[in-house]
Amino acid sequence: MPFYMTRRLIARRSFLMVKSVAIVGAGVSGLTCAVVFAERGCRTAIFAEATGQHTTSAAAAAVWFPYDAEPVDSVIAWALETYDVLVDLSRDSQTGVSVLELRQFSRTDEIAIPDWSIPLGPQRLFAVATGLRPVSDRPQRDGDNLFQSGFALSVPLMDTMIYLDYLANRFIKTGGEINANVRLEKFEDVDPRFDLVINCAGIGARGLVPDADLEPHRGQVAIVPKIDNLNCAIVCDDEPLMYAVPRANDCVFGGTNEISDDLAVDPAATSTIVAECSRALNIDKPKVRAERVGLRPFRKSGVRLERGKLRDGRTVIHNYGHGGSGFTLSWGCAQKVFDLANR
Repeated sequence: MPFYMTRRLIARRSFLMVKSVAIVGAGVSGLTCAVVFAERGCRTAIFAEATGQHTTSAAAAAVWFPYDAEPVDSVIAWALETYDVLVDLSRDSQTGVSVLELRQFSRTDEIAIPDWSIPLGPQRLFAVATGLRPVSDRPQRDGDNLFQSGFALSVPLMDTMIYLDYLANRFIKTGGEINANVRLEKFEDVDPRFDLVINCAGIGARGLVPDADLEPHRGQVAIVPKIDNLNCAIVCDDEPLMYAVPRANDCVFGGTNEISDDLAVDPAATSTIVAECSRALNIDKPKVRAERVGLRPFRKSGVRLERGKLRDGRTVIHNYGHGGSGFTLSWGCAQKVFDLANR
């Protein structure tokens, strides 16, 4: 078992009760659950319509930070558990996980440092700064004082171009299998040889469950060339939502968060994103290499993480509704799924 799995996960291996597991969904939640179960000796298979770089997860900036998910207490607990695993993964350069400084800003108010972040050592930014230049407390010559306040926090970053493949390959090496282009009408359509079904279908759970509480929060990003001297992530949740996240070979500019099912790229949104990020970084507008759209699976009543029964009598464990926190909650939620399966 890899060195970065927690002692608690290792200790629970001997209590394995489930023998065969089918996971519906191949985004970060599905892949992480697959790794957890397969590395504990379960026969595990993923069934998904989209896989790899075609999933919603592939469109994420994938900076660890709880965002657009409820309920707060559970989300923070799962996020902090995931944080520990990701920091361990960052020690291996092949995983696509690194630790970088996140700078969180507000344009209008004194930003509050979250209580849950205190053990992680956040630092208030008194001389407000982006990654490339200071922003004076005095108005700039054009009268536009971009940010009023901010704080910095060291967090994991998952480069989706690397990390999703890492998870998939790690899963396959244990004997797991990924079945792509599979469209299910209902969970009972999963091969009956699997005694446990795990629902990691993301926004697809809206029709599969069905669950009217699921709401598509559409996110669009622009992928631009790597930016010189940008070595931290810049985020501002005020309208317009803005983030610039440096990765190994490029940079993610974002973004949007609107209730919509539209997966088509909006050129006007791309223009706004690039303009706002360039203004924050005080750079010329870079060339756009690619544009991506994903639907964050926000659930109005909160993340659903619970056991249930299918009509054919099999157990199903629901693990969806993570909103904009799929990567941030992935390992904590996967551990909870494992606990529920073996209680």
